[in-house]
Amino acid sequence: MARKDQHSLCLRRIDPTRNMRRFYVLSTQPNLFGGVSLVRNWGRIGTFGQSMVETFHDAEDADEALNRLERAKRRRGYRETSATERD
Repeated sequence: MARKDQHSLCLRRIDPTRNMRRFYVLSTQPNLFGGVSLVRNWGRIGTFGQSMVETFHDAEDADEALNRLERAKRRRGYRETSATERD
């Protein structure tokens, strides 16, 4: 399977009955030390939110972590959206 250098996923969860409008963005990027970073950004739609960066030695570990987080968020009701729709 061919791997891109970057992978990005934008998820959104909107529930008007609970006044909930959240986003969750996951992306993998190569870093300067030969590893791969998993960048997470989350918060309420319309805000900058919070960020976290995890560094992995190889792309397979980063992809596995991204997939694990994606499954967890989808179980909680997040759905895929494009990056331009996030804000």
